[in-house]
Order: sequence, then structure tokens, then C-alpha cells
Amino acid sequence: MITSDKQHATHVRPRLIIAGTGSGAGKTTVTLGLMKALAGRGLRVQGFKCGPDYIDPTYHTAVTGRASRNLDAWMTSPEYVRHTFVQAAEGQDISIIEGVMGLYDGKDPLSNTGSTAEIAMVTQTPVILVVDVRSMARSAAAIVLGFQQLEPELNIAGVIVNRCGSAGHYQIVKKAIEQMCDIPVVGWLKREDDMSIPERHLGLVPAIERGELDPLFQRAADVLSEGTDLDLLLKIAGAAPPLKFKNYEHQEHQKDQDDQDHQARPVIAIARDAAFNFYYPDNLELLEEAGAKLTYFSPIAGEGIPADADSIYLGGGFPEEFAEAIATNKLFLGGLRQAARQHMPLFAECGGYMVLAETLTDRQGVTFNMAGIVPAHVQMQTKRAALGYREASAVQDSFLLEKGDILRGHEFHYSTMTYHDSDTIPYAYETKGMRGLKPEGYNSGHILAGYTHVHLASNPAAAHRWVERCRMYRQSKQKEVE
Repeated sequence: MITSDKQHATHVRPRLIIAGTGSGAGKTTVTLGLMKALAGRGLRVQGFKCGPDYIDPTYHTAVTGRASRNLDAWMTSPEYVRHTFVQAAEGQDISIIEGVMGLYDGKDPLSNTGSTAEIAMVTQTPVILVVDVRSMARSAAAIVLGFQQLEPELNIAGVIVNRCGSAGHYQIVKKAIEQMCDIPVVGWLKREDDMSIPERHLGLVPAIERGELDPLFQRAADVLSEGTDLDLLLKIAGAAPPLKFKNYEHQEHQKDQDDQDHQARPVIAIARDAAFNFYYPDNLELLEEAGAKLTYFSPIAGEGIPADADSIYLGGGFPEEFAEAIATNKLFLGGLRQAARQHMPLFAECGGYMVLAETLTDRQGVTFNMAGIVPAHVQMQTKRAALGYREASAVQDSFLLEKGDILRGHEFHYSTMTYHDSDTIPYAYETKGMRGLKPEGYNSGHILAGYTHVHLASNPAAAHRWVERCRMYRQSKQKEVE
């Protein structure tokens, strides 16, 4: 995938970013309430999420009926972010981008890298700042003023105040903020009306998909509509400037893709169900653009590896919540072992990595047998084991990367992987994060697995390398038949 400097496109898209002064300020409640309220008006709403998050986009998708997309200018280029944004926003009435952590919080405490502020500036999107005003009056104006002054290029266009004690309290902070900051306070939520969004516990995604959180989404919409000027929000969104971006052209590998179109495309089998559901839509699209045909199967429904598979992709998710179903699915585990013996390209991230181990012990201390491909044991724990951005450099060649190639992604997990002999393990990556460098994952050449959730757009050549290896595997199977 390359970028043309010659062609540019200009699009006007009504859009807003809902940002918080910090984690817990209430931006998820406001985002979901706003999405639901606008959808209730008959508007087509497109959701986005800043940063590497899988749960919030699932909320957005449930509320809007449209697949939410991640926007991350550290894992991918700013131009890719603009391209992704415009492509997804095409034909929709309004785009709502939910921020991550506090407005200026990201990868680096000394810059806007990886922050909501960076996405706001990359996409030239007006920011609505959600402020928790418990136990304060004029001090709320000082907070907003500080956020305005830290980055003058940022367009903080309005404020929603959360956890107000009363209507009178709201009027006090509204007057103070509007006097000192010269931007409107467009709405408020009472302290008792703040929604209790469920913790990101295991099994949350299935609950969302079953519709169990629909009443919560509707309540968020009702509360937000009661105290917020939705027409003013729409006016602010509509005032967003035209967004220019360079067209992405698929020329670099076009010949390879044309060649693939004249023959059967190699098939990548993707596990997708309540246990395996953490996939960036971008990764799947990039694999398709590289020439792969994607097919999906459900391990927890008892399904095995599709017979026409030329590669397997096991994403992250909650396999520990469904460990018994996975352990008893002989078709699935046996199929993984057979794929490993046949040198089929097999890529696994986080939850998928855990399933490749010999055993998985859940939080209750119950141990289940897994695929036994990676010589290690997995132990769940209540304390988070890792969180943050990762720059993953290939320690050795694989079907995805050449030695030294880099992919960007993130880690987020509550389990630990213990190898039998860590000195002899063929690690996949050397990952770089806030705490320095560490060896990570497992690479046998045709099996690549690790805790890192990678974003293929950070190194588009990786997707083509993977699909090419799938094509080679497919050809080798055909020769054996002949």
C-alpha cells in the first residue's frame, strides 16, 4: 500500500471527539448516550475509538449498527488515520470519535503522541471535553482553561460537565467556564445519573452481543438528551473544516493481486466467536487486499479448522472464559496440531497464543489442556500482567516478517506464559515499551505467536508476505495431490 502525492481528496464530514480530562471522567457514558440519542433522531452515526481498544468499539457497533473503527496515529501513519476516517465516515450523517484516557494522555508524557489530542489534530475534529465537576465551582473553569492552553492548535469547541450535584450547581460551573474559556457548556449529567458502564471483564463482549446492555445504552441516551443541547452539538460538528487527505493507491502489489485473481485465492481461516473476537478490521481488510480469502469458524461452537484453510489466524479475546469448551473441542485442537505438523502458516495473538500452550489454568485454579504446540503453561491472574504500546522487532525470519522488521501494536492481558526452558525458546519479537526491551512470543518459522496485538498497517508489507506464504503452502498441497 503506497501513498500518492499527486492526488488529494477533500471531504466535509460533521464530526466530534468526546474527550475526558482523565480516565473515569465520563466520556464513554457521554459517547454512548450521544450515539444512541442521535441514532434515535434517525441519523446515521459512525463510531470511532482513539487508540488500541477492542471493547469500546464493540459498544459503538452495538449502539449504531455500524462497525466502529480504531484511529491511532502511533501504530499507523497520520495519513492512514485520515484515510481510515474518511472511508468509514463515507455516507454517514455524523461521526463520533471516543477518546482514550485524558485528552493529552498517550504514549509519551512529553508529547501528544498516541493521545486523543493527536487524533483531534490529525482529523481536524472539534473536541467536546467531559469534565468531572464534583465538589467544585469556579475551579472547573481553571481546568478547562488549562486544557485549552496546553495545545493552542487544538479546537476544544464545547464542554459537558458530569456529576453535577444539582441544576444550581450546573449553572454555577457553566457560567464560570463560559466566562473564562469563551466556549459553550453544552450539557450536564447529574451525579446520580452517571452510568455504571460494566468493567472490561471477561465475557463482556458476549453480553453486548446478546443485547443485555441495550437498556443501559438507552438510559445513557435519555439522561444525555435531558441535560444536553443536541442541536448545538450538531452545529459544532457541522462546523468542522473540510478534511484533506492523500489518496491511498494499491499499486505496489497490484500485479501480485491481479495474478491471484486469476487463480484460487489462498484461504486464511479466522477463529471468530465469543472467545476469539479481538481483531482490527484494518488487519482483515489488508489481508484481503493482499489477495487472501477470509473464512470464519467458531471453536466454542465445536467447529474445527476449515478444510480449505491455507493459514490460521487466532485473535485475542476471552479463551479462559470458554476454556472447557475449547479443551473438549478435539476437532479444533487436533486441527491446530495437524496444521503445525504440516507447516501451515499459523498466527496467534494474546488469547490465541494462550490456546497454543500446553495448558491453561483459570482464575479458579482449574487447569485445561490446550493445543500443546507452544511448550509452556498459561496462568490467569487477577492482577493485570501487561498494558501499553509495543514496538515489536522480529528476532528471526517468519512468514510475517524478516529479521529486524518492525510492527507496532499493544499488549493488554491478565495471564502469564511460563515456558519449560526460557533459554531455548525461539522468541518471535523483541518488544519495546515504556519499561524497556523484552523478548516476547514464539516463532518456529511457520508458527508465529505472542501477546502483542499487532496492527498490520504499521508495516503493510507484512500482510503481503503472509498471503504469499499462504499461496506457497496452497501450491505445495496441490502438488501433493497431483
